[in-house]
Amino acid sequence: MKSRKLFFEGAGGAQLAARLDSPVDGKPMAYALFAHCFTCNKNLRAVGNISRALTQEGVAVLRFDFTGLGESEGDFADTNFSSNVEDLLAAAEFMGRELQAPQLLVGHSLGGAAVLQAASRIESVKAVATIGAPCNPVHVKHILESSIDEIEAEGVARVSIAGRPFTIKKQFLDDLSDVAMKEAIRATRASINVLHAPLDDTVGVDQAGEIFMAARHPKSFVSLDKADHLLSREEDSLYAGRVIAALASRYIDLPLAKDKVQPKDKTVTARTGAGGFLTEIRANGHSLTADEPASVGGTDLGPTPYELLASSLAACTSMTLRMYADHKKLSLRAAEVEVIHSKEHADDCEKDVSAGNAKIDVFKRTVKLEGDLDEKQRQRMLEIADRCPVHKTLHSAVRVQTELKD
Repeated sequence: MKSRKLFFEGAGGAQLAARLDSPVDGKPMAYALFAHCFTCNKNLRAVGNISRALTQEGVAVLRFDFTGLGESEGDFADTNFSSNVEDLLAAAEFMGRELQAPQLLVGHSLGGAAVLQAASRIESVKAVATIGAPCNPVHVKHILESSIDEIEAEGVARVSIAGRPFTIKKQFLDDLSDVAMKEAIRATRASINVLHAPLDDTVGVDQAGEIFMAARHPKSFVSLDKADHLLSREEDSLYAGRVIAALASRYIDLPLAKDKVQPKDKTVTARTGAGGFLTEIRANGHSLTADEPASVGGTDLGPTPYELLASSLAACTSMTLRMYADHKKLSLRAAEVEVIHSKEHADDCEKDVSAGNAKIDVFKRTVKLEGDLDEKQRQRMLEIADRCPVHKTLHSAVRVQTELKD
């Protein structure tokens, strides 16, 4: 994805720092606004991963730091839940003025409660997604439990949250108590999609249940399985992003796959950023991900390049068998093709290789045919498997031309 820094004026007049993540291969088809968790910031790794997953589906994401957090101006001690909601509304106004009004709101933890509170006040919003969000912001008090007495008595206290010091004033607690959350949820006519981990020990899954019950239809509930509250495992945050994109696509203006602009000459583009092997692939308007296993320094969030190559052979083979069966009107219910790639010594293979002890690539293909086929038809189908275009390409002379692009 492409990213650039932006600044806009928050509800209290402070300059708020934002980052706009956009698809690498063209103009965004829709825009989303992201609200981060309590005392977090826009650069939390999970937030970036969710943005990446959304941009792969053509959705640009504006993520910003609330007043007094991250790179934004202002004093965090003077903020509260209501001011966060006002900052969200200011961000939506900025997007409508300078970019495009957001159709999707995404909020993590207390940010999820904030987007639920703001959704009915942003006309452009068609879908809302919450991740680990409390139904009632007052739930946040348990994070401050050891300091509440001091805050109530002194009006202010210095507290440590996730190892970082913050000043919390009594007005923050008072504001949480005044929020009418379920009324705001019921007033939201956008689709509400609730994502929550059953084992979340920061915000219990019962809170997600209350959001779901209060929401109007259309709505959905998705379990994040064994994820923790901050989605610290990369696979959990990327999964959450893909699920949100899939759910939101039913309500926001994302064209169907057949309506997407096709890249010229069916170009395939792969982009690997800094800090690992995770690679975004765009192929004829479709998104894929490649990676390497953890044993070689990857994060194992996608198939390896050789696994993708083996996948091409398997897919092409099964498609070719389907085409032949349809043409001959054979009773083929399904064709399942398994391909295993390996490198073997040339001397161990039937193919004559002049390189002596050199290794060659071997693709072991197993074909399973389901249907009412006699033995003669099955053997003929096995012969047809060798006629798939990718099989022929692998057995042909191939030329790769490489040039440097400015």
